[in-house]
Amino acid sequence: MNQLNCLPQDAVLWGHDILPAAAASLGKHAIRRPLTFTVEPLLGFHAQHLQPHVQGAAGIFTDLPPHAPDTGVRRALDACVRAGADSIIALGGGSVLDAAKAVSHLHHRQTGRYLPIAAFPTTLSGSEFSHYFGVTETSGPKPFKRSHAVRETVPKVVALDPLLLRHTPRELLLSSAIKGIDHAVEGMRRIDADHPHAMLAAAGVARFFSVLEKWPGQLDTAQALATGRITADDLLQLQLAAWQSYFFPASVVYGLSHRIGHILGGTFGLPHSVTSCITLAPVLRACGARYGDKLRIFCAGRAGHDAAAMLADRIARSVTQLGLPDRLRTLGFDRAQLAQVAALLRQHYPDEVGDLGDGHDAALDALLESLW
Repeated sequence: MNQLNCLPQDAVLWGHDILPAAAASLGKHAIRRPLTFTVEPLLGFHAQHLQPHVQGAAGIFTDLPPHAPDTGVRRALDACVRAGADSIIALGGGSVLDAAKAVSHLHHRQTGRYLPIAAFPTTLSGSEFSHYFGVTETSGPKPFKRSHAVRETVPKVVALDPLLLRHTPRELLLSSAIKGIDHAVEGMRRIDADHPHAMLAAAGVARFFSVLEKWPGQLDTAQALATGRITADDLLQLQLAAWQSYFFPASVVYGLSHRIGHILGGTFGLPHSVTSCITLAPVLRACGARYGDKLRIFCAGRAGHDAAAMLADRIARSVTQLGLPDRLRTLGFDRAQLAQVAALLRQHYPDEVGDLGDGHDAALDALLESLW
């Protein structure tokens, strides 16, 4: 039986220069007395573009480390309780969104009430459209980023305005686009090519490539805009691509690229978005038989028989042309730690490791070695 599972989002608002109107409308969607979760570099942006238009704000909280460690999530929950916050505005990337969802979930466990979230995303991974969030557990012998899925924590309102991306550091912005492509592609793991996710994800990936493949080398976003090489509409296309790539997250289950990324990030501290630049293309090649012909939906108009390899090659070319990291060694990752990564994958994600097919244990070691 085919099935489409939907999440309880109220509204997605998008367009140029919509932030004042979007912020002013939050009360219509039960975003009242919000505490804003953000990071220090975005305080000026918040003060200029959001704060003047938000009614009854409860304050701002910025102590949000990468990968949402459980200690940081508890501090954020305490801040919400102390401020008497009834909702959360999340301004930032995936770690800010993860923390907001985790706090909403824990607030429900503590009080019986979820804190509704309004998302103003500054990256392109698409976390604002999902009920998934990762929290890095710090009490064990090594940190471990555990995934959670709580449908009530999906942001009630999402605002997409190119202005949100203008000051995002180049590597973070572009690598988060590769993470968005990762959501589109690995979302095919347990569905067929006629599923609504597949159709929207294919359109999203095409949008991503239409901008990424013309992005000028080594120019940050402000420079690319100033020279006219990239336009504000290109940035909006990237935001819409992230949405299409992650349109039905409750209906899909992700795979080995995501799982390796969680371990590299949560346990070893690598930047979350950058991991997909390193993992996605090699994982596609290694797990191509698992996906079969259904990845052809991402290769429209391109000749060839091995859709997984074709798509992997295109992703790898984009990563290279954009100057993004494509090997663990470029991030200073110790090769000796690959054995620990393999052990954690086998312990926590045996199904995803099984996507490598017969001889998956040896194939996993070879795959991880190729990532280094």
